[in-house]
Amino acid sequence: SSISRTVTSMTAMEVCDGMPKESSPFINNTDHDKGNLYDGKNMALFEEEMDSNPMVSSLLNKLANYTNLTQGVKEHEEADDEEGPARSKKPVKSPALGTLIGVYLPCLQNILGVILFLRLTWIVGTAGIMESLAIVVMTCSCTMLTAISMSAIATNGVVPAGGSYYMISRSLGPEFGGAVGLCFYLGTTFAGSMYILGTIEILLTYIVPSAAIFKAEKKEDEPEALLNNMRVYGTCCLTLMSLVVFVGVKYVNKLALVFLACVILSILAIYAGVIKTAFEPPDFPICLLGNRTLQNHNFDQCLKTMKVGNVTVTTKLWSLFCDSPDFNATCNEYFTLNNVTVIQGIPGLTSGVIRDNIWGDYGPKGMLVENKHQMSEPAADTSQDIYMPYVANDITTFFTLLVGIYFPSVTGIMAGSNRSGDLRDAQKSIPIGTIMAIATTTFIYISSVILFGACIEGVVLRDKFGDSVKGNLVIGILAWPSPWVIVIGSFFSCCGAGLQSLTGAPRLLQAIARDGIVPFLQVFGHGKANGEPTWALLLTGGICEIGILIASLDAVAPILSMFFLMCYLFVNLACALQTLLCTPNWRPRFKFYHWALSFLGASLCVSLMFISSWYYALVAMLIAGCIYKYIEYRGAEKEWGDGIRGLSLNAARYALIRLEEAPPHTKNWRPQMLVLLNLESDHTVKHPRLLSFCTQLKAGKGLTIVGSVLQGTYMIKEDEVKKAEQSSMATERTKGFCHVVASSNLRDGFSHLIQTAGLGGMKHNTVLMAWPGTWKQSNDPVSWKNFIETVRETTAANQALLVAKNVDSFPTNTDRLGEGTIDVWWIVHDGGLLMLLPFLLRQHKVWRKCKMRIFTVANMDDNSIQMKKDLQMFLYHLRLDAEVEVVEMHDSDISAFTYEKTLVMEQRSQMLKQMQLSRTEREREIQSITDTSRSSIRRKNQTGASGSESDPSRQLEGTQEDEVAQLIHDRNTASHAALNDKPDTGPDRVHMTWTKDKFLSERNRNRSEVNMGVRDLFNMKPNQSNVRRMHTAVKLNEVVVNRSQGAHLVLLNMPGPPKNRSGDENYMEFLEVLLEGLNRVLLVRGGGREVITIYS
Repeated sequence: SSISRTVTSMTAMEVCDGMPKESSPFINNTDHDKGNLYDGKNMALFEEEMDSNPMVSSLLNKLANYTNLTQGVKEHEEADDEEGPARSKKPVKSPALGTLIGVYLPCLQNILGVILFLRLTWIVGTAGIMESLAIVVMTCSCTMLTAISMSAIATNGVVPAGGSYYMISRSLGPEFGGAVGLCFYLGTTFAGSMYILGTIEILLTYIVPSAAIFKAEKKEDEPEALLNNMRVYGTCCLTLMSLVVFVGVKYVNKLALVFLACVILSILAIYAGVIKTAFEPPDFPICLLGNRTLQNHNFDQCLKTMKVGNVTVTTKLWSLFCDSPDFNATCNEYFTLNNVTVIQGIPGLTSGVIRDNIWGDYGPKGMLVENKHQMSEPAADTSQDIYMPYVANDITTFFTLLVGIYFPSVTGIMAGSNRSGDLRDAQKSIPIGTIMAIATTTFIYISSVILFGACIEGVVLRDKFGDSVKGNLVIGILAWPSPWVIVIGSFFSCCGAGLQSLTGAPRLLQAIARDGIVPFLQVFGHGKANGEPTWALLLTGGICEIGILIASLDAVAPILSMFFLMCYLFVNLACALQTLLCTPNWRPRFKFYHWALSFLGASLCVSLMFISSWYYALVAMLIAGCIYKYIEYRGAEKEWGDGIRGLSLNAARYALIRLEEAPPHTKNWRPQMLVLLNLESDHTVKHPRLLSFCTQLKAGKGLTIVGSVLQGTYMIKEDEVKKAEQSSMATERTKGFCHVVASSNLRDGFSHLIQTAGLGGMKHNTVLMAWPGTWKQSNDPVSWKNFIETVRETTAANQALLVAKNVDSFPTNTDRLGEGTIDVWWIVHDGGLLMLLPFLLRQHKVWRKCKMRIFTVANMDDNSIQMKKDLQMFLYHLRLDAEVEVVEMHDSDISAFTYEKTLVMEQRSQMLKQMQLSRTEREREIQSITDTSRSSIRRKNQTGASGSESDPSRQLEGTQEDEVAQLIHDRNTASHAALNDKPDTGPDRVHMTWTKDKFLSERNRNRSEVNMGVRDLFNMKPNQSNVRRMHTAVKLNEVVVNRSQGAHLVLLNMPGPPKNRSGDENYMEFLEVLLEGLNRVLLVRGGGREVITIYS
């Protein structure tokens, strides 16, 4: 575009000339320059942002050229690119499939299939018309409601190739997406098994029964022989189909329409046959013995005896029930007592047979198929019935089983959305095509149930394999013009559906693998150069083989029902969730949805799962749950703007608002930690064990905010801040939040963190930090002054403070401390935090074996025995197990050692102060030399204005205390201060201007003071208050070291800092003396509230 040319030419000119042309006030360039420089001047204001924010025109141009290619085509293009740029790229056709070809017909092909042809008549006969209609209505309602939800999701933006998996994962997040995607994959794979089993059943039962390898010698061995035949032929068929898919998917897609034509022709043949039965029913006689249906395989005449010429002879039927063809042979008792009768298998629409088929006839395995309206003489001995050629139930039948077997006949509604990449207008085609396909198939199923019940005799309907009609397909004998139309049609239909499943399932697995959410599936993301998923096809074939080894269509159908129902359940949940959350991005073009419909669909899915098979339902849910947890723990972090994240945000907001209503009760109080970390120059954590200790203290519960400060401004340090945030949390795998701020100095930064970290009720109540171990060695007092200011600020904020000394020697999360003690030195009561911390630590496996000891100090006038009893009773009420010891500290004279130590401390402090003054003076001198033209400005508030004006020296003395801590701040904010140097500042500001003469006289006065101070150092006496404090620190240290030197951890009350800031350094010295000789110490300062209670 012209804008980009402008920016490029300007950049080139800047590089060549060393300075930009625009800085020139005159327009005296050559014509060539002018053309380049002022081209596209309309948008010059925005030209610096063109790289990150493109022009609207270029954005729309990109959108117009966007082609939503299928994954395979994209990969094919990429493979071409890799082979070399010289090779000409083939032009890719933009997707051009409409609603009919792209969605409606594929959905029809996937929905109508094996169950319709092989099992629907048997379901109608077993369950009856009414209950069969209930099954159809329930299952079709489930798929219709799911289709409505799916249409809403599919029309909410562009759905790339990947269909249902893509929709669910982007709506519910990677965990649910992965779990449901794998369930859908398993469902599609087992559907492949079911179609292959259907193909082999049609082949061996109806087309070429003689091809069976395993043949049953006796009737009772027939089911086992059939299963073995299914296993052998099924495995061969699976291998053949896998090879076809591997060699060329395009052939499968081209044959899809042929297979669909077979299905439609078969259905039309059925309807034609039904109409024909109204005036000319086909002749399919059924032979009954008494009221029992006979397998019409090994006899021609339904007669016991017949006349050949003038001689009466026995028939083949006689031989089946008697031990010889003679009249005096021993025959089966029931055969002797009952006569044989012939009835029509298809009486026709007008026969009134519908009345007999209204209600079902369930029964156990082996129950004989009987016509209740025929007369029958029961036999006394029924033990031989299983060896006789009767038609019997091959499995135990009940309503819920039939639901599970029937449900696969309504699956396949995702076929349209799976092809979303090939559609001209997916957002229009998917809802219309899918809902029309479901409406069409629902009509076909409901009409089929009624028409089968109205045309076919009940005993024939219940005859699953057509044994009573000479081994014909039951639905085939109804068809016109010939049963072979249905047999061949259903055979090709099952073949096509099996190939489609073996084509679709590996692609789904490849899509999941390429998303990278399930690490162990990564290998299945690879394939051939053109993107064909070879490894995924191998795995799919392996899982398919499991279904084929089960070998029974009736056993495989409920398995895939579960996986499809799981998938539909989550589609409905995704739609309901998005609707209820009112996500700003939820704007489906399909408007005929409602969250109540989606919830109804989800409820129906769960109900059908447990109706079909409660144990399969539990197994499917367990598999989905395991995948969910696996992705949660091991999977890649993905942010897809999913609904579960939105739900979490809503729940968090609601919980935070509820938390704001009242402060937590003492019983609910737990340390919510703000961990103040110092970072090295490369942004690594200075004391990583501080994070380990925090994790051990929380035992996985409560809030953790890890706070760090980088010196500088945010505009400059933005990238470093983000890098530091990532490294801080990764160091010890701490669960919590990270908060890194950029500030002009560390003191202000930590102050901001203490004030602002957290949100609402989720604010920290405890600050954890490391003891500044090198404060004595450092010449710069900033480190310990920052530390003391942090202590003061936590106290002011009513927050508890934990200071860990020798933190690098604390145990890591993988350590396991052996037998030992956690010693608590309870000197003053400040809310009971000292008691609570050891209890919390011992919940963690690192400290679990440690015992708790509590020491308290008794003075001369205390009754130590009574104190111990009271303390034991107090701990008993607190339900804490601890040893109790009362340590008596007798009054003793202040030792010479204490006096000497105090004196050395004060001398050192004084000397550092003098050195610091001279250093500050040097800073001022450099400042004045480099910037003599600009004055150093101090802003003071109203109260100190008059004093500052009259006496500059008083101003200096007044700011000495804060000068060191503010030094860095002054340097960094000098530029900001310069902005405020305006003459019209309000009357509440007083500006002190330092002239050069005034500065020199002030410097000479300070130097004389410094010299006087150095001479006085050796004549000074220690302050009495300091001596007493040092005495306490020395004596207490002796007692603690004596009792607790071998403890794993010592917890100690932390004394507060002095109110007078001039004693800050002495305070650090007192703490250093107090902690001398102890390895792991935790100084504890309460937040001014009770944190432990004896009440329940």
